[in-house]
Amino acid sequence: MPVNVVRILVTDGINEQCAQILRNRGLHVTVVVAKMTSEEIIRRLKTHDALLVRSATKVTAEIIEASPGLKLIGRAGTGVDNIDVDAATRHGVLVMNTPGGNTLSAAEHTCVMIASLSRNLPAACASLKAGKWERSKFMGSEMYGKTLAVLGLGRIGREVAQRMRAFGMRVIGFDPMVSAEAAQEFHVEKRELDEIWPEADYITVHTPLIPQTKNLINADALSRCKHGVRIINVARGGIVDEAALLNALKTGRCGGAGLDVFAEEPPTNLALVQHPATICTPHLGANTREAQQRVARELAEQVASAAQSGTLVGLVNAPNLNDAMRFASRPWLWLSRALGTVAGMLAGVGSGKPFELQLTLNGPDMDAMQSFLISSVLVGLMAGMTPNGVNLINAPMLAHEAGIRVSVTRDSAATPAHTIGVRITLDGQEHSVVGELQGEQSVLVQLDRARFESGVTLGGNVLFFKSDGSGDALMPIITALVSARAELLTVMASGPEDTTPLIAVRTLDPVHAPEKLPTSHAKFLLQTYF
Repeated sequence: MPVNVVRILVTDGINEQCAQILRNRGLHVTVVVAKMTSEEIIRRLKTHDALLVRSATKVTAEIIEASPGLKLIGRAGTGVDNIDVDAATRHGVLVMNTPGGNTLSAAEHTCVMIASLSRNLPAACASLKAGKWERSKFMGSEMYGKTLAVLGLGRIGREVAQRMRAFGMRVIGFDPMVSAEAAQEFHVEKRELDEIWPEADYITVHTPLIPQTKNLINADALSRCKHGVRIINVARGGIVDEAALLNALKTGRCGGAGLDVFAEEPPTNLALVQHPATICTPHLGANTREAQQRVARELAEQVASAAQSGTLVGLVNAPNLNDAMRFASRPWLWLSRALGTVAGMLAGVGSGKPFELQLTLNGPDMDAMQSFLISSVLVGLMAGMTPNGVNLINAPMLAHEAGIRVSVTRDSAATPAHTIGVRITLDGQEHSVVGELQGEQSVLVQLDRARFESGVTLGGNVLFFKSDGSGDALMPIITALVSARAELLTVMASGPEDTTPLIAVRTLDPVHAPEKLPTSHAKFLLQTYF
Protein backbone atom coordinates (compact mmCIF):
# COMPACT_ATOMS: atom_id res chain seq x y z
CA MET A 1 0.00 0.00 0.00
CA PRO A 2 1.93 3.04 -1.23
CA VAL A 3 1.90 6.22 0.82
CA ASN A 4 -0.08 8.91 -1.03
CA VAL A 5 2.85 11.22 -1.73
CA VAL A 6 3.19 12.94 -5.11
CA ARG A 7 4.39 16.53 -4.52
CA ILE A 8 7.45 17.03 -2.32
CA LEU A 9 8.87 20.22 -0.80
CA VAL A 10 12.67 20.08 -0.30
CA THR A 11 14.33 22.66 1.97
CA ASP A 12 17.48 23.45 3.95
CA GLY A 13 19.92 23.00 1.08
CA ILE A 14 19.62 19.21 0.94
CA ASN A 15 22.10 17.98 -1.64
CA GLU A 16 20.75 18.26 -5.19
CA GLN A 17 20.93 14.49 -5.67
CA CYS A 18 17.80 14.19 -3.54
CA ALA A 19 15.60 16.17 -5.94
CA GLN A 20 17.19 14.51 -8.97
CA ILE A 21 16.41 11.00 -7.72
CA LEU A 22 12.83 11.90 -6.78
CA ARG A 23 12.19 13.48 -10.19
CA ASN A 24 13.71 10.49 -11.94
CA ARG A 25 11.21 8.34 -10.03
CA GLY A 26 8.33 10.42 -11.44
CA LEU A 27 7.59 12.58 -8.40
CA HIS A 28 7.05 16.34 -8.42
CA VAL A 29 9.65 18.27 -6.43
CA THR A 30 9.87 21.90 -5.32
CA VAL A 31 13.25 23.00 -3.99
CA VAL A 32 13.43 26.09 -1.76
CA VAL A 33 16.93 27.24 -0.91
CA ALA A 34 16.09 30.37 1.10
CA LYS A 35 15.14 30.04 4.76
CA MET A 36 11.34 30.10 5.11
CA THR A 37 9.14 31.40 7.89
CA SER A 38 6.52 29.11 9.41
CA GLU A 39 3.84 30.98 7.48
CA GLU A 40 5.68 30.40 4.20
CA ILE A 41 6.10 26.69 4.92
CA ILE A 42 2.40 26.35 5.74
CA ARG A 43 1.47 28.20 2.54
CA ARG A 44 3.64 25.93 0.41
CA LEU A 45 2.44 22.75 2.13
CA LYS A 46 -1.08 23.45 0.91
CA THR A 47 0.08 22.09 -2.45
CA HIS A 48 2.58 19.46 -1.22
CA ASP A 49 2.26 16.05 0.42
CA ALA A 50 5.75 15.74 1.93
CA LEU A 51 8.35 18.01 3.53
CA LEU A 52 12.07 17.14 3.49
CA VAL A 53 14.42 19.05 5.82
CA ARG A 54 17.85 18.99 7.39
CA SER A 55 18.33 20.60 10.80
CA ALA A 56 17.62 24.27 10.06
CA THR A 57 13.86 24.13 9.52
CA LYS A 58 11.82 23.68 12.68
CA VAL A 59 8.79 21.55 11.83
CA THR A 60 6.54 22.64 14.68
CA ALA A 61 3.13 21.49 15.84
CA GLU A 62 1.74 24.72 14.38
CA ILE A 63 3.03 23.80 10.92
CA ILE A 64 1.78 20.21 11.14
CA GLU A 65 -1.68 21.16 12.44
CA ALA A 66 -2.10 23.76 9.70
CA SER A 67 -1.16 21.27 6.93
CA PRO A 68 -3.90 18.60 6.75
CA GLY A 69 -2.55 17.33 3.43
CA LEU A 70 0.88 16.56 4.84
CA LYS A 71 1.61 12.81 4.73
CA LEU A 72 5.35 12.54 5.35
CA ILE A 73 8.23 14.48 6.91
CA GLY A 74 11.73 13.37 6.00
CA ARG A 75 14.92 14.35 7.82
CA ALA A 76 18.16 14.17 5.85
CA GLY A 77 20.24 13.11 8.83
CA THR A 78 19.92 11.38 12.16
CA GLY A 79 18.39 13.64 14.79
CA VAL A 80 14.74 14.66 14.59
CA ASP A 81 14.68 17.13 17.48
CA ASN A 82 13.78 19.90 15.00
CA ILE A 83 10.57 17.99 14.22
CA ASP A 84 7.63 17.76 16.61
CA VAL A 85 7.31 13.99 16.30
CA ASP A 86 4.41 13.77 18.77
CA ALA A 87 2.40 16.29 16.76
CA ALA A 88 3.20 14.44 13.54
CA THR A 89 2.12 11.13 15.08
CA ARG A 90 -1.09 12.65 16.45
CA HIS A 91 -2.00 13.87 12.97
CA GLY A 92 -1.05 10.61 11.26
CA VAL A 93 2.05 11.96 9.50
CA LEU A 94 4.99 9.66 8.90
CA VAL A 95 8.39 10.83 10.10
CA MET A 96 11.50 9.20 8.65
CA ASN A 97 15.22 9.90 8.91
CA THR A 98 18.49 8.54 7.52
CA PRO A 99 20.24 7.27 10.65
CA GLY A 100 23.23 5.74 8.89
CA GLY A 101 24.13 8.46 6.40
CA ASN A 102 26.02 10.72 8.81
CA THR A 103 27.69 8.01 10.85
CA LEU A 104 31.21 8.07 9.45
CA SER A 105 31.47 11.86 9.23
CA ALA A 106 30.19 12.39 12.78
CA ALA A 107 32.49 9.67 14.13
CA GLU A 108 35.54 11.15 12.37
CA HIS A 109 34.71 14.64 13.65
CA THR A 110 34.52 13.25 17.19
CA CYS A 111 37.90 11.58 16.85
CA VAL A 112 39.42 14.81 15.52
CA MET A 113 38.02 16.65 18.55
CA ILE A 114 39.61 14.12 20.91
CA ALA A 115 42.99 14.40 19.18
CA SER A 116 42.81 18.20 19.07
CA LEU A 117 42.04 18.41 22.78
CA SER A 118 44.97 16.11 23.54
CA ARG A 119 47.48 18.23 21.63
CA ASN A 120 46.01 21.76 21.83
CA LEU A 121 46.03 21.98 18.05
CA PRO A 122 43.74 24.99 17.39
CA ALA A 123 45.39 27.20 20.04
CA ALA A 124 48.90 26.20 18.97
CA CYS A 125 48.05 26.89 15.33
CA ALA A 126 46.61 30.32 16.18
CA SER A 127 49.67 31.16 18.28
CA LEU A 128 52.12 30.33 15.50
CA LYS A 129 50.08 32.27 12.95
CA ALA A 130 50.29 35.23 15.31
CA GLY A 131 54.09 35.04 15.05
CA LYS A 132 54.72 33.32 18.38
CA TRP A 133 56.76 30.22 19.19
CA GLU A 134 55.28 28.81 22.45
CA ARG A 135 56.28 25.17 22.61
CA SER A 136 56.17 24.88 26.39
CA LYS A 137 52.75 26.53 26.62
CA PHE A 138 51.15 23.83 24.51
CA MET A 139 52.40 20.72 26.26
CA GLY A 140 50.03 17.92 25.23
CA SER A 141 49.15 14.45 26.43
CA GLU A 142 49.07 11.10 24.67
CA MET A 143 45.82 9.32 24.00
CA TYR A 144 47.54 5.97 24.40
CA GLY A 145 46.52 4.26 27.64
CA LYS A 146 43.79 6.78 28.45
CA THR A 147 40.18 5.80 29.15
CA LEU A 148 37.51 7.01 26.75
CA ALA A 149 33.88 6.82 27.88
CA VAL A 150 31.30 6.62 25.09
CA LEU A 151 27.77 7.49 26.21
CA GLY A 152 25.49 5.97 23.60
CA LEU A 153 26.64 2.84 21.81
CA GLY A 154 24.70 3.18 18.59
CA ARG A 155 26.18 3.48 15.11
CA ILE A 156 28.30 6.58 15.75
CA GLY A 157 29.39 5.58 19.25
CA ARG A 158 30.62 2.22 17.97
CA GLU A 159 32.55 3.79 15.10
CA VAL A 160 34.23 6.20 17.54
CA ALA A 161 35.14 3.33 19.85
CA GLN A 162 36.66 1.35 17.00
CA ARG A 163 38.81 4.24 15.79
CA MET A 164 40.02 5.38 19.19
CA ARG A 165 41.02 1.85 20.16
CA ALA A 166 43.49 2.11 17.26
CA PHE A 167 45.19 4.89 19.27
CA GLY A 168 45.56 2.51 22.19
CA MET A 169 42.72 3.94 24.23
CA ARG A 170 40.71 1.81 26.64
CA VAL A 171 37.02 2.26 25.83
CA ILE A 172 34.19 1.99 28.33
CA GLY A 173 30.58 2.79 27.50
CA PHE A 174 27.05 3.30 28.69
CA ASP A 175 23.84 2.50 26.83
CA PRO A 176 20.72 1.11 28.51
CA MET A 177 19.70 -0.59 25.25
CA VAL A 178 22.96 -2.50 24.79
CA SER A 179 23.90 -5.52 26.89
CA ALA A 180 27.36 -6.05 28.33
CA GLU A 181 27.80 -9.05 26.02
CA ALA A 182 26.87 -7.02 22.94
CA ALA A 183 29.22 -4.20 23.95
CA GLN A 184 32.04 -6.68 24.42
CA GLU A 185 31.61 -7.82 20.82
CA PHE A 186 32.93 -4.43 19.65
CA HIS A 187 35.50 -4.29 22.47
CA VAL A 188 33.74 -1.85 24.79
CA GLU A 189 33.47 -2.48 28.52
CA LYS A 190 29.92 -1.60 29.54
CA ARG A 191 29.56 0.50 32.70
CA GLU A 192 26.77 2.24 34.57
CA LEU A 193 26.94 6.03 34.72
CA ASP A 194 28.03 6.05 38.36
CA GLU A 195 31.04 3.96 37.32
CA ILE A 196 31.77 6.06 34.23
CA TRP A 197 32.40 9.41 35.90
CA PRO A 198 35.44 8.55 38.06
CA GLU A 199 37.07 6.28 35.42
CA ALA A 200 36.99 8.41 32.28
CA ASP A 201 39.77 10.67 30.99
CA TYR A 202 37.59 11.64 28.02
CA ILE A 203 33.78 11.50 27.75
CA THR A 204 31.99 11.71 24.42
CA VAL A 205 28.20 11.65 24.01
CA HIS A 206 26.33 9.99 21.15
CA THR A 207 22.69 9.89 22.23
CA PRO A 208 19.57 11.61 20.89
CA LEU A 209 18.29 14.62 22.80
CA ILE A 210 15.29 13.27 24.72
CA PRO A 211 14.03 14.03 28.23
CA GLN A 212 16.18 11.23 29.65
CA THR A 213 19.38 12.65 28.11
CA LYS A 214 18.83 16.38 28.59
CA ASN A 215 21.71 17.68 30.75
CA LEU A 216 23.04 14.13 31.04
CA ILE A 217 26.44 15.63 31.82
CA ASN A 218 25.59 18.13 34.55
CA ALA A 219 27.21 19.73 37.60
CA ASP A 220 26.74 16.62 39.73
CA ALA A 221 28.27 14.33 37.10
CA LEU A 222 31.21 16.68 36.52
CA SER A 223 31.88 16.89 40.27
CA ARG A 224 32.40 13.11 40.29
CA CYS A 225 34.70 13.04 37.27
CA LYS A 226 38.48 12.91 37.28
CA HIS A 227 40.19 16.26 37.66
CA GLY A 228 40.99 17.43 34.13
CA VAL A 229 38.43 15.25 32.33
CA ARG A 230 37.76 16.29 28.75
CA ILE A 231 34.18 16.46 27.39
CA ILE A 232 33.22 16.08 23.72
CA ASN A 233 29.77 16.66 22.24
CA VAL A 234 29.20 16.10 18.53
CA ALA A 235 25.65 14.81 19.08
CA ARG A 236 23.04 17.34 20.16
CA GLY A 237 23.13 20.56 22.13
CA GLY A 238 21.46 20.19 25.49
CA ILE A 239 22.95 16.81 26.37
CA VAL A 240 25.72 18.68 28.18
CA ASP A 241 24.70 21.35 30.70
CA GLU A 242 26.61 24.28 29.23
CA ALA A 243 26.55 26.42 32.39
CA ALA A 244 27.91 23.53 34.46
CA LEU A 245 30.57 22.79 31.84
CA LEU A 246 31.74 26.41 31.78
CA ASN A 247 32.03 26.46 35.55
CA ALA A 248 34.02 23.19 35.46
CA LEU A 249 36.39 24.67 32.87
CA LYS A 250 36.91 27.76 35.01
CA THR A 251 37.76 25.69 38.11
CA GLY A 252 39.96 23.24 36.21
CA ARG A 253 37.71 20.28 37.05
CA CYS A 254 37.26 19.95 33.28
CA GLY A 255 40.52 20.13 31.33
CA GLY A 256 38.97 20.88 27.96
CA ALA A 257 35.80 20.68 25.89
CA GLY A 258 35.25 19.84 22.24
CA LEU A 259 31.84 21.16 21.18
CA ASP A 260 30.20 20.96 17.77
CA VAL A 261 26.61 21.48 18.97
CA PHE A 262 24.93 23.89 21.35
CA ALA A 263 21.63 24.27 23.17
CA GLU A 264 21.08 27.46 21.15
CA GLU A 265 22.37 27.56 17.59
CA PRO A 266 24.04 29.82 16.80
CA PRO A 267 24.95 30.51 20.45
CA THR A 268 24.43 34.06 21.67
CA ASN A 269 26.12 33.60 25.05
CA LEU A 270 29.72 33.20 23.91
CA ALA A 271 31.38 32.68 27.31
CA LEU A 272 31.69 28.92 26.79
CA VAL A 273 32.72 29.25 23.15
CA GLN A 274 35.43 31.79 23.96
CA HIS A 275 36.92 29.93 26.92
CA PRO A 276 40.57 29.09 26.05
CA ALA A 277 40.08 25.41 26.89
CA THR A 278 37.16 25.04 24.48
CA ILE A 279 37.52 23.80 20.92
CA CYS A 280 34.35 24.53 19.00
CA THR A 281 32.90 24.17 15.52
CA PRO A 282 29.55 25.36 14.09
CA HIS A 283 27.66 22.02 13.92
CA LEU A 284 29.97 20.42 11.37
CA GLY A 285 29.69 16.78 12.46
CA ALA A 286 27.78 15.72 9.35
CA ASN A 287 29.06 18.56 7.20
CA THR A 288 31.09 16.62 4.67
CA ARG A 289 30.39 16.28 0.97
CA GLU A 290 30.22 12.53 1.31
CA ALA A 291 27.75 12.60 4.20
CA GLN A 292 25.45 15.14 2.57
CA GLN A 293 25.40 13.21 -0.69
CA ARG A 294 24.79 9.98 1.19
CA VAL A 295 21.84 11.24 3.27
CA ALA A 296 20.34 12.97 0.23
CA ARG A 297 20.42 9.73 -1.77
CA GLU A 298 19.13 7.65 1.12
CA LEU A 299 16.25 9.99 1.91
CA ALA A 300 15.21 10.26 -1.74
CA GLU A 301 15.18 6.48 -2.14
CA GLN A 302 13.23 6.06 1.09
CA VAL A 303 10.58 8.60 0.07
CA ALA A 304 10.28 7.22 -3.46
CA SER A 305 9.91 3.66 -2.16
CA ALA A 306 7.23 4.73 0.32
CA ALA A 307 5.32 6.58 -2.41
CA GLN A 308 5.55 3.91 -5.08
CA SER A 309 5.75 0.52 -3.37
CA GLY A 310 4.77 1.14 0.25
CA THR A 311 8.18 -0.01 1.48
CA LEU A 312 9.01 2.03 4.57
CA VAL A 313 12.59 2.51 5.74
CA GLY A 314 13.91 4.81 8.47
CA LEU A 315 10.58 5.32 10.21
CA VAL A 316 10.80 7.23 13.47
CA ASN A 317 7.22 7.28 14.74
CA ALA A 318 5.75 4.05 13.35
CA PRO A 319 8.51 1.41 13.36
CA ASN A 320 6.09 -1.53 12.89
CA LEU A 321 4.22 0.02 10.00
CA ASN A 322 6.51 -1.56 7.44
CA ASP A 323 5.30 -5.02 8.50
CA ALA A 324 1.72 -3.81 8.16
CA MET A 325 2.35 -2.56 4.61
CA ARG A 326 3.48 -5.94 3.33
CA PHE A 327 1.20 -7.67 0.86
CA ALA A 328 0.68 -10.69 3.12
CA SER A 329 -0.51 -8.42 5.94
CA ARG A 330 -3.24 -6.70 3.98
CA PRO A 331 -6.03 -9.27 4.56
CA TRP A 332 -5.30 -9.18 8.30
CA LEU A 333 -5.41 -5.39 8.28
CA TRP A 334 -8.77 -5.45 6.57
CA LEU A 335 -10.17 -8.07 8.97
CA SER A 336 -8.97 -6.34 12.12
CA ARG A 337 -10.22 -2.94 10.98
CA ALA A 338 -13.62 -4.39 10.05
CA LEU A 339 -13.90 -6.12 13.43
CA GLY A 340 -13.06 -2.85 15.16
CA THR A 341 -15.80 -1.12 13.19
CA VAL A 342 -18.46 -3.73 14.06
CA ALA A 343 -17.40 -3.95 17.71
CA GLY A 344 -17.43 -0.17 18.08
CA MET A 345 -20.92 0.13 16.66
CA LEU A 346 -22.17 -2.79 18.72
CA ALA A 347 -20.84 -1.30 21.97
CA GLY A 348 -21.73 2.31 21.16
CA VAL A 349 -18.23 3.68 21.74
CA GLY A 350 -18.93 7.02 20.06
CA SER A 351 -20.20 8.55 23.32
CA GLY A 352 -16.71 9.73 24.26
CA LYS A 353 -16.62 7.69 27.45
CA PRO A 354 -13.42 5.70 28.13
CA PHE A 355 -13.67 1.95 27.78
CA GLU A 356 -11.63 -1.24 27.86
CA LEU A 357 -10.58 -3.03 24.69
CA GLN A 358 -9.34 -6.60 24.83
CA LEU A 359 -7.90 -8.35 21.80
CA THR A 360 -7.58 -12.11 21.63
CA LEU A 361 -5.18 -13.38 18.98
CA ASN A 362 -5.39 -17.11 18.32
CA GLY A 363 -2.85 -18.85 16.14
CA PRO A 364 0.87 -19.62 15.98
CA ASP A 365 1.84 -16.67 13.76
CA MET A 366 -0.15 -13.89 15.38
CA ASP A 367 2.54 -12.55 17.73
CA ALA A 368 4.50 -10.98 14.88
CA MET A 369 1.42 -9.05 13.77
CA GLN A 370 0.25 -7.95 17.20
CA SER A 371 1.40 -4.32 17.08
CA PHE A 372 -0.22 -3.39 13.79
CA LEU A 373 -3.34 -5.49 14.44
CA ILE A 374 -3.97 -3.44 17.59
CA SER A 375 -3.59 -0.24 15.58
CA SER A 376 -5.85 -1.52 12.83
CA VAL A 377 -8.63 -2.51 15.24
CA LEU A 378 -8.38 0.96 16.78
CA VAL A 379 -8.66 2.57 13.32
CA GLY A 380 -11.95 0.79 12.69
CA LEU A 381 -13.21 1.38 16.19
CA MET A 382 -12.35 5.10 16.39
CA ALA A 383 -13.40 6.13 12.87
CA GLY A 384 -15.32 9.39 13.13
CA MET A 385 -14.38 9.92 16.77
CA THR A 386 -11.37 12.20 16.14
CA PRO A 387 -11.29 15.63 14.47
CA ASN A 388 -8.16 14.92 12.39
CA GLY A 389 -8.91 11.38 11.31
CA VAL A 390 -7.31 8.17 12.53
CA ASN A 391 -4.82 5.87 10.84
CA LEU A 392 -2.24 3.23 11.73
CA ILE A 393 0.26 5.91 12.74
CA ASN A 394 -1.79 7.91 15.23
CA ALA A 395 -4.31 5.31 16.44
CA PRO A 396 -2.34 4.16 19.55
CA MET A 397 -1.63 7.73 20.69
CA LEU A 398 -5.20 8.89 20.12
CA ALA A 399 -6.56 5.84 21.92
CA HIS A 400 -4.34 6.52 24.92
CA GLU A 401 -5.42 10.15 25.02
CA ALA A 402 -9.07 9.07 24.81
CA GLY A 403 -8.67 6.84 27.87
CA ILE A 404 -9.05 3.57 25.96
CA ARG A 405 -7.35 0.80 27.92
CA VAL A 406 -5.97 -1.88 25.60
CA SER A 407 -4.95 -5.41 26.58
CA VAL A 408 -3.98 -8.41 24.48
CA THR A 409 -4.13 -12.14 25.12
CA ARG A 410 -2.54 -14.71 22.83
CA ASP A 411 -2.99 -18.41 22.40
CA SER A 412 -0.73 -19.99 19.78
CA ALA A 413 -2.35 -23.41 20.24
CA ALA A 414 -5.98 -22.26 20.15
CA THR A 415 -8.65 -24.03 18.10
CA PRO A 416 -9.84 -22.71 15.76
CA ALA A 417 -6.50 -21.15 14.92
CA HIS A 418 -5.91 -17.76 13.31
CA THR A 419 -8.84 -15.82 14.67
CA ILE A 420 -9.07 -12.31 16.08
CA GLY A 421 -11.41 -11.53 18.94
CA VAL A 422 -12.37 -8.01 19.96
CA ARG A 423 -14.11 -7.42 23.29
CA ILE A 424 -15.27 -4.00 24.52
CA THR A 425 -16.34 -3.19 28.06
CA LEU A 426 -18.22 0.09 28.40
CA ASP A 427 -20.36 1.18 31.35
CA GLY A 428 -20.22 -2.36 32.72
CA GLN A 429 -21.55 -3.89 29.50
CA GLU A 430 -19.49 -6.31 27.39
CA HIS A 431 -19.76 -6.82 23.66
CA SER A 432 -17.53 -8.96 21.47
CA VAL A 433 -16.90 -10.06 17.91
CA VAL A 434 -14.66 -12.78 16.47
CA GLY A 435 -13.41 -12.97 12.91
CA GLU A 436 -11.18 -15.04 10.67
CA LEU A 437 -9.86 -15.19 7.14
CA GLN A 438 -11.31 -17.62 4.63
CA GLY A 439 -8.68 -17.41 1.92
CA GLU A 440 -8.20 -13.66 1.78
CA GLN A 441 -11.83 -12.90 2.61
CA SER A 442 -12.66 -11.42 6.01
CA VAL A 443 -15.59 -13.08 7.74
CA LEU A 444 -17.35 -12.61 11.05
CA VAL A 445 -17.91 -15.90 12.89
CA GLN A 446 -19.30 -14.61 16.18
CA LEU A 447 -21.14 -11.53 17.42
CA ASP A 448 -21.67 -11.55 21.18
CA ARG A 449 -22.98 -15.06 21.84
CA ALA A 450 -24.34 -15.69 18.35
CA ARG A 451 -22.19 -17.87 16.07
CA PHE A 452 -22.35 -17.99 12.28
CA GLU A 453 -21.09 -21.38 11.22
CA SER A 454 -20.12 -20.36 7.69
CA GLY A 455 -19.16 -16.82 8.65
CA VAL A 456 -20.61 -13.51 7.50
CA THR A 457 -18.56 -11.89 4.74
CA LEU A 458 -17.41 -8.44 5.83
CA GLY A 459 -17.86 -6.68 2.52
CA GLY A 460 -20.48 -4.43 1.02
CA ASN A 461 -23.27 -3.44 3.41
CA VAL A 462 -24.13 -5.71 6.34
CA LEU A 463 -27.23 -5.45 8.54
CA PHE A 464 -27.76 -7.43 11.72
CA PHE A 465 -31.16 -8.19 13.23
CA LYS A 466 -32.06 -9.80 16.55
CA SER A 467 -34.52 -12.61 16.09
CA ASP A 468 -37.09 -13.55 18.67
CA GLY A 469 -36.11 -17.18 18.12
CA SER A 470 -39.51 -18.18 16.79
CA GLY A 471 -38.21 -19.21 13.39
CA ASP A 472 -40.59 -16.78 11.71
CA ALA A 473 -38.21 -13.79 11.50
CA LEU A 474 -36.43 -14.49 8.23
CA MET A 475 -39.18 -13.89 5.67
CA PRO A 476 -40.43 -10.60 7.18
CA ILE A 477 -36.86 -9.22 7.12
CA ILE A 478 -36.35 -10.21 3.47
CA THR A 479 -39.76 -8.82 2.49
CA ALA A 480 -39.07 -5.51 4.25
CA LEU A 481 -35.65 -5.12 2.61
CA VAL A 482 -36.99 -5.93 -0.86
CA SER A 483 -39.75 -3.41 -0.32
CA ALA A 484 -37.07 -0.85 0.59
CA ARG A 485 -35.46 -1.59 -2.82
CA ALA A 486 -32.39 -3.17 -1.23
CA GLU A 487 -30.39 -5.47 -3.52
CA LEU A 488 -29.76 -8.57 -1.39
CA LEU A 489 -26.47 -10.46 -1.68
CA THR A 490 -26.64 -13.03 1.13
CA VAL A 491 -28.85 -13.84 4.11
CA MET A 492 -27.54 -15.89 7.03
CA ALA A 493 -28.90 -16.91 10.42
CA SER A 494 -26.77 -17.76 13.44
CA GLY A 495 -26.75 -21.25 14.93
CA PRO A 496 -30.05 -22.68 16.19
CA GLU A 497 -28.55 -23.31 19.64
CA ASP A 498 -28.05 -19.58 20.27
CA THR A 499 -30.20 -18.16 23.04
CA THR A 500 -30.25 -14.82 21.21
CA PRO A 501 -30.17 -15.73 17.51
CA LEU A 502 -29.13 -13.15 14.92
CA ILE A 503 -29.80 -12.70 11.22
CA ALA A 504 -27.15 -11.11 9.01
CA VAL A 505 -28.09 -9.68 5.62
CA ARG A 506 -25.60 -8.37 3.08
CA THR A 507 -26.85 -5.80 0.59
CA LEU A 508 -25.11 -4.02 -2.23
CA ASP A 509 -25.69 -0.55 -0.78
CA PRO A 510 -26.61 0.89 2.63
CA VAL A 511 -30.29 0.78 3.53
CA HIS A 512 -31.93 4.06 4.49
CA ALA A 513 -33.37 4.13 8.03
CA PRO A 514 -33.21 0.35 8.59
CA GLU A 515 -34.49 0.79 12.14
CA LYS A 516 -37.86 1.79 10.63
CA LEU A 517 -38.27 -1.35 8.54
CA PRO A 518 -41.66 -2.95 9.23
CA THR A 519 -40.35 -6.32 10.44
CA SER A 520 -41.99 -8.69 12.88
CA HIS A 521 -40.27 -11.29 15.10
CA ALA A 522 -37.00 -9.33 14.72
CA LYS A 523 -35.38 -6.09 15.81
CA PHE A 524 -32.76 -4.11 13.89
CA LEU A 525 -29.38 -4.17 15.66
CA LEU A 526 -26.79 -2.38 13.48
CA GLN A 527 -25.74 -1.63 9.91
CA THR A 528 -22.19 -1.17 8.70
CA TYR A 529 -20.80 -0.52 5.24
CA PHE A 530 -17.32 -1.71 4.20
